Amino acid sequence: MSILNFILLLSFIQVIRCKSIISGLQKFLPPPAKYGTPTIIDNVMSTINGNYEWEKSGLFEGDIALYDSDRNALISHSYRWPNATIPFYIQENDFNDEEVKTILLAIKEFHSKTCLRLKPYELLDENWVIITGNDQGCYSSVGMRSEGGQQLNLHTPGCVRKGVVQHELLHAAGFYHQQSSSDRDEYVEILWDNIENRHAGNFKKYNSSIVTDYGIGYDYDSIMHYSSKAFSRNGNATIVAKKNVTRLGQRDGFTEKDILKLNSMYEESCHNAKTSVVNDDRNDSELDVINWFKSLFQQ
Repeated sequence: MSILNFILLLSFIQVIRCKSIISGLQKFLPPPAKYGTPTIIDNVMSTINGNYEWEKSGLFEGDIALYDSDRNALISHSYRWPNATIPFYIQENDFNDEEVKTILLAIKEFHSKTCLRLKPYELLDENWVIITGNDQGCYSSVGMRSEGGQQLNLHTPGCVRKGVVQHELLHAAGFYHQQSSSDRDEYVEILWDNIENRHAGNFKKYNSSIVTDYGIGYDYDSIMHYSSKAFSRNGNATIVAKKNVTRLGQRDGFTEKDILKLNSMYEESCHNAKTSVVNDDRNDSELDVINWFKSLFQQ
């Protein structure tokens, strides 16, 4: 084989490999999202265990796409997804195969550990989430919007970690950040002098008529908690725990309290909503993930 032919063969193989592992599996292309595009974009970086990741967007609370009516959104059940089910579509050209697999693994864990379900978008779906990777930062709207699609953005590669994907999907399900809870002052101290001025509003505390923990309690380790140096202006802590804890927040995966709160939010649509955590931490192969994704179309 000549060198030229060999190069052409390698190029052909590379083109084939560029096809997403889910190419052809998503049957319907949804209309463009009406919600989720930020009006402010800048680079806000914060660390969780030394990794500069998810707080890179310049949005309300760092990763929430905010609209005029959103500050009281969760007081209404109209922002809950019917039947505890979120239709979704992955903009596959925005991600490589490993990133698509990570997104699917994050979604799969909702099925194995919670009562919330995510299903591939279909033409009759009135509301859905489009998962994109073409914008700065990781962000989502909070809860279900009422007029079609909403964008959930995962900037590559930093935002495409299992826990970050789950964090943003929990926003889409209807959750604000843990340190926004009405009782947060019993558990943490906010060090306002260390917070960037333009992001002081991100540390807003909500009263109990807007947010609730369903009687489950504050969770320092929640996947929805800010890190200790979130939006720091000087590299020092912006949040300090009032109790002896090893860390604030993480993006490794759900805590038990995260799961119980999600199941409580949707218990009207769920069976056995407050059951124990189901352990399903297998190292799924690519084939396992694709077969699971295919099975969603048969449900």
